[in-house]
Amino acid sequence: MYRYPRWLKQSFSPDGTAAEVRSLIGGLGLATVCESARCPNLTECWSLRQLTFMILGERCTRSCRFCAVSHGRPQVVEPDEPLRVAEAIHRLGLRHAVITSVARDDLRDEGAGHFVEVILAVRHRNPGVTVEVLVPDFHGREELIRRVVLEGRPEVFAHNVETIERLSPLLRPQASYRRSLEVLRTAAALGSECRIKSSLMVGLGEREDEMLRTFDELVGVGATHLTIGQYLRPDTDHLPVMEYVSPERFQLYERLAYRSGFVWVTAGPFVRSSYHAIDAIHANANKD
Repeated sequence: MYRYPRWLKQSFSPDGTAAEVRSLIGGLGLATVCESARCPNLTECWSLRQLTFMILGERCTRSCRFCAVSHGRPQVVEPDEPLRVAEAIHRLGLRHAVITSVARDDLRDEGAGHFVEVILAVRHRNPGVTVEVLVPDFHGREELIRRVVLEGRPEVFAHNVETIERLSPLLRPQASYRRSLEVLRTAAALGSECRIKSSLMVGLGEREDEMLRTFDELVGVGATHLTIGQYLRPDTDHLPVMEYVSPERFQLYERLAYRSGFVWVTAGPFVRSSYHAIDAIHANANKD
């Protein structure tokens, strides 16, 4: 049984909306990363009607050592999924839609075309909604990144480096820190107006100087938005937690990230990639 420090003990009373969201998502046959990745904020976010849709199935073609999402033989892509996602957003009355996916290395376009179809369907059904996509690395293929950014035109294009460069091979053996930076650089260089976002986990043995270097490198490739959160071990098959980072250290990291040049940063023990994602849409200036 895990022993968490006091700042990792949540106290939250749902108002019944979370159960309504679960029923609606299940009824439309959709998946969320909130459930698949065992997010600790699920009840809080769903009670606020905030969630992250996970498209292209629930089985990833990669097996990262920190992630609770299932991996293995992927499911068949469902051509009506874009319409069902759009309908869910309409019924929930969302103003900001967050869409992610498992990695689909088995597909010729690695799922980029499906991302575009989902974005277009969401916009058609929900005029005025803003869209955030959290994409896999597409093996750094420029034509796929270009397709999502320029054909889908999301307000936020997100791809997570997840950790510092030294730890990246341990956490993501089928990915690459440098390749992730290039994904963000490519998206930022396309000249669209979308915000470029990434995310980091801490508590895995990273040093402060390595975090600072990562902040600078992310800003250097064009990232404008950043989230930083505590890694929590899903089960004993995944990497152990090396440290429970204090709220004060998170505050320090947030200040240092702003100094590096990010437009918007949120950091804290329970922060995840899409935590209160709508707030990032309204950010337009660095903090001191």
